[in-house]
Amino acid sequence: MPGPLVVQKYGGSSLADADRIRRVARRIARERAGAAELVIVVSAMGDTTDELLALAGAITDEPDARELDVLLATGEHQSATLLSMALHALGVPAISLTGAQAGITTDGRYGKARIAGVEPRRIRAELDAGKVVIVAGFQGLRGGSDTTAVALAARLHADRCQIFTDVRGIFTADPRLEPTARQLPLIGYEEMLELAHQGAQVMQTRAVELGWVNGVVIEVLSSFEDAPGTVIAEDPLVEQRNKVRGLAHDRNVAKVTLVDVPDRPGVARSVFEPLAEAGIIVDMIVQNVGHGGATDLSFTVPRADLGRAKRILEPILRTLGFRELTTDSAIAKISIVGAGIQNAPGYAARMFGALADAGINIEMISTSEIRITCLIAEDQVDAAVRALHAAFELERPDEMGEGAGAVGAAS
Repeated sequence: MPGPLVVQKYGGSSLADADRIRRVARRIARERAGAAELVIVVSAMGDTTDELLALAGAITDEPDARELDVLLATGEHQSATLLSMALHALGVPAISLTGAQAGITTDGRYGKARIAGVEPRRIRAELDAGKVVIVAGFQGLRGGSDTTAVALAARLHADRCQIFTDVRGIFTADPRLEPTARQLPLIGYEEMLELAHQGAQVMQTRAVELGWVNGVVIEVLSSFEDAPGTVIAEDPLVEQRNKVRGLAHDRNVAKVTLVDVPDRPGVARSVFEPLAEAGIIVDMIVQNVGHGGATDLSFTVPRADLGRAKRILEPILRTLGFRELTTDSAIAKISIVGAGIQNAPGYAARMFGALADAGINIEMISTSEIRITCLIAEDQVDAAVRALHAAFELERPDEMGEGAGAVGAAS
């Protein structure tokens, strides 16, 4: 009888050099000695992806999206083959596979691909032959190895999906900004999805979505220490907790304001439709009350897309006749997240009060059932995190108890 099937993902910092690759190989060998069947998903070593992007940028200002994906995939192929060699050196049978060899297919959106399907016959055959299977994590999506690991775990009906990273798990806030940030042993899929979407960088949003839809329990662990991590799963006490569970912040934000936009039907479509066609994600949107047949329209886009957004909107400015287009990239989002927000009043007032007491101005506000997000000046993010963490007493353990699971993540 084979042992449990475990999918593990190792991030770039875990594989940054030969010593770290050998350390990961020793960890895998110990797990393999316990009779577990192992599928390992790897990211590119250290800063390899950034170095490849810089190299492409030195060749051309606008590299072809398909060729860029092929180039970036070589980073993960490098990690996979080196880890396989390290396992061979330890006497552990292993084989490295590209995404295609592993049976993973994606849609055709280069640079932003989604996994379309997984046919794991080759993986299953290699496991049956007694090998550790190492899969290159990049599938045409920057930083997509978390998603690859969860998709493989779902398709293989794995017993566990473990994400090894450079932090111990999910925290109530980024511990680099707030020293009293507390590690969570357990967090529900919905809360984790909001935290990831609002800037917590430990998990990718698509990976959390796939885990939620397929019922894959995800464990976030440190690759540098043997310590309990954070479990991402259905939280049976989520409604009873009735409190803010964590903070997230995102500096990758820019604000666009269209001044004196004609206040008539169809204008919003004229603005947002071409942005959507260009693949630019619009997040927070605020339209002021119209005066004299005109209104101001503000919205946020990822900071990296600001230049493209301006190029798209400037011709529309002339067509629609609004007065001017202004931008601000020195801003950031700060969010509180918790399922309890939808069940009790007062969270918004406490959030706004804490920011006001810290002298922090709110430029825009966005909400969901379990989240409140404020747009603030980027240079006030650190102060905002500390003020909100104290206001919601996030350093205190949950009164409901947080179970014996593992948890942890920085924003």
